[in-house]
Order: sequence, then C-alpha cells, then structure tokens
Amino acid sequence: MKATVFFEPGTLPPETERLRAEVREFLAAEEASGGFTPVADSWVSGADPVFSRKLGERGWLGMAVPRKYGGAERTALERFVVIEELLAAGAPVAAHWIADRQIAPALLQHGTEAQKERFLPGIASGRTLFSIGLSEPDSGSDLASVRTKATRTEGGWLVEGTKIWTTGAHIADAVVALVRTGPAGESRHEGLSQMIVTLPDDGVEIRPIRSLDGAHHFNETVFTGAFVPEDMVLGTIGNGWQQVTGELAYERSGPERFLSTALLLRLLAARDDADSRVIGALTARLWTLRQASIAVAVQLSEGAAPDTAAAVVKDLGTRFEREVIDAARATGVRPDLASIDPFTRVLAESVVRAPGSTLRGGTNEILRGIIARALGVR
Repeated sequence: MKATVFFEPGTLPPETERLRAEVREFLAAEEASGGFTPVADSWVSGADPVFSRKLGERGWLGMAVPRKYGGAERTALERFVVIEELLAAGAPVAAHWIADRQIAPALLQHGTEAQKERFLPGIASGRTLFSIGLSEPDSGSDLASVRTKATRTEGGWLVEGTKIWTTGAHIADAVVALVRTGPAGESRHEGLSQMIVTLPDDGVEIRPIRSLDGAHHFNETVFTGAFVPEDMVLGTIGNGWQQVTGELAYERSGPERFLSTALLLRLLAARDDADSRVIGALTARLWTLRQASIAVAVQLSEGAAPDTAAAVVKDLGTRFEREVIDAARATGVRPDLASIDPFTRVLAESVVRAPGSTLRGGTNEILRGIIARALGVR
C-alpha cells in the first residue's frame, strides 16, 4: 500500500476574527495615509523597515515569541491571520520577513539563552533584520551541495565561501549561514552546521543581484575569512542539515506561497471584463490552498514536522500564482511598471517576479521529488 499525504482539517479559533479586523483597520488607515503602496509579491519585493517597526509596535512581529524575549506570546494561528491579511493587502513586509518567519522559531528551538536574549527582542520590534544563506552558486536547488567552509580558529570559526539569493542581506543585521564544519562522510548531510554572522563585517562582501525590473532584493554574499565567535554557532555543530530541513516547513507552507498574486486577483475580479467563471475557479483554488496551509500551520503549532505536506502547499501554490497571472494577461492589458492604473502596474510586477516564485524555497521539481519519496513512488 502506498503512503499518502494527509491534511488534517484545521480551523482558526473564533477569537482570531477580532484580530483580523484590527489588522484590516490598520492597513486601510496606512494605505489611505500613504503609509504604503500595495505591491505584488510584497514579502520579497516590499522592504520597508519603518513599516516593519510599526508592526512591531503593535505586537504583530515575533507573535509566538515568549514575552520574556520581547514577543507577544500569542499562537502560531494568530500569526497566520496577521500575515495573510498583510500579504493579501500587498503590504511591505519583506524587511522583517525572514527574521520573523524562520529565524525566530530557529532561535527558540536551537538557540542558546544568550542568543535568544540578544536577537529575539529586536526581531519582535522589527529593528533586527536577518537574511539566510543556504543556496550556493552552480548548485541549483541542491542545498546539500555546501562548499562554504568554517574552519576552527582561536575563539571561534573562520568562514570562507559564497551564498547566493540571500534575500535582504544588504539591509540585514545578520545572516544565518549553512556551512561545512566537517567531512560529509557517507551522506552529504553530515558535517553541516549553522552559524550567525553579524553584519557589517570586513570579511563579508554583499553583491547585489538585480531583478528583471532593476530592483534589488537578492544578493550574492561572499565570506572571506569572516570570524564567527563560538557563541554564534546556532544549535549543534554537525546538526545543521536537520535544523535547516525543520525550518523549511515554515518557509514552504505559509500563505505567502499562494498569496503573492492575491492583490492581482482582487484587481482582476473588480474589472468589468473579468470572466466570472475564471474568477470563481481561481477563488475556489485559493480557498483550498488556504485550508491546506492552515492544516500545516496547525501541525506546526502542535510541534509536528509536516515536511511533505509543506512541499505540497508550496508546489501547488506557486503553480496557482502563475495561473492568476495567465488569467490577468488574458484581458489583453499590456503590463507596465510605470502605469498609474493599479491593475496594469501590479500585473507588470507579477510578471517580472514570477520566475522566482518557483525557485525560492526549492524548485517545483525538487519538491515533487520530496513528495514522491514520501509516497514511496521514487
């Protein structure tokens, strides 16, 4: 009998609706006052540290972080409500995104008490920004192909190597890098560790990678003898692969995997020439993906590691986002980044950023391999 990927139906607690109303009221006021202009793919392209600090002031960052570390000590499902409202509105959340989504949970699970006290209050306030260094040049989506090395030295480690697609490294206060600290052994997954490299650092060069529209979100980060003190090792030496794969469930299953084009879908639905059948089909798909994402969020909140289910959400979600773009282009409107018409501009933003959606967090091909192995068909 083949295995299956099961999504236990999950529901958001009724009390989260008051929180949702608060977030919507805040966003409406911010947009009306010029606090932000809605953009597509806002969790990657919408970096605004000032806006991030506003969220921190309201307790909407580090929501699941204990109060003793500056967090709100709320539930993961309450955080889900906040982030889906922010993403659906196209709000600029990219500056704090990695710190809030991945680094805070990683610190809570693997960090030392000193690391938690040092970094978590800043993450919760929106004042400490992080990037993450996983992928490397010429390695594609093969995260285990790590050539960046950390060599022991007095008091810590020296890091040499290059990471690519390090989103937001140019504005970050630190980057968490996956590095090789020992031999691969029988598995390439052995001998890997995670280290916190604080920025700026004379041993770290951040080179911008421009998107098709000329925007700067991604970077190539080069380590040339960057010193990492022993107390900046995250977790256990040699356990880096297990730590990273656990974090990827947070990266792959969230609502950002199907809401990057939600703003475009809403603008399309408001057009007089919108095909109601197409809008209905896309909305039904969106709702289904949302239910799957909630199911994964519930499992994560219970301490489970739903890696395969998260891969399913990410694969289906990024394909859905492409279909939204195709439906919008079927109107015959020519995308224009400089247009004053929101639909025309957001369509252009979605088109130029679409190639990255199926790459970040693992290509669809890699994800389907993960799913196939879990199902016993590969």
